[in-house]
Amino acid sequence: MKDASGLPQSLLVLGGTSDIALATAARFAVHRTRTVWLAGRPTPALEESADRLRALGTQVRTVPFDALDTGRHEETLGKIFAEGDLDMVLLAFGVRGDQRRDEQTAAQALRVAQTNYTGAVSAALLCGQALRRQGHGSLVVLSAVAGERARRSDYLYGSSKAGLDTFAQGLGDALHGTGVHVMVVRPGFVRTKMTAGLPAAPLATSPEAVAEAIENGLRRRAELVWVPGVLRWVMAVVRLLPRAVFRRLTR
Repeated sequence: MKDASGLPQSLLVLGGTSDIALATAARFAVHRTRTVWLAGRPTPALEESADRLRALGTQVRTVPFDALDTGRHEETLGKIFAEGDLDMVLLAFGVRGDQRRDEQTAAQALRVAQTNYTGAVSAALLCGQALRRQGHGSLVVLSAVAGERARRSDYLYGSSKAGLDTFAQGLGDALHGTGVHVMVVRPGFVRTKMTAGLPAAPLATSPEAVAEAIENGLRRRAELVWVPGVLRWVMAVVRLLPRAVFRRLTR
């Protein structure tokens, strides 16, 4: 069960090598999160992530998980939940892709869409059902500000996040009143290995700042968290810009 502050004592991370996920798990480990499951592709990076958390005194277990292998999601996630109740699931996997390259090849574009949306829908539905059977727990879904409005430079990634964001909000409504809390997190540009080499955007933030926002959101049982918070008002303006103006600004 969660501690008195509302933070999880047991955590499942889907996307176990995500910089944001690791920063979040590390932050919670300081608050005595006792058990962390790291689910991801079985690579040395996954084991290195687990070792980093073990060094903080947390029990860590790794499990093979592939967002694209939706046919095995039910079996994989079912085994994890069979080990005992989980207080929180953090859905943190995703790929940015290469817009200019991917839009030229349907297979590459589909990989982005299937990872960020189809795979996420599969995993989130299964985790939502398991949390509902428990009668408690939080599902935290990493969306992105990129999903708020399509840009020429990343519309494949942005559209997949837009779909995930809408889905997660609907799932939260479906689970309302069941004891399950769904929280959507919309970070702006985050300095991670996924964005390495890209020019930093205004209001760029860090994985640690996102982790802090997730903690604060859990404490108040928020349904939507922007990181940084000022992006809520920035995007309110961006959504109202005429398309021709927005196109010129985001070339």
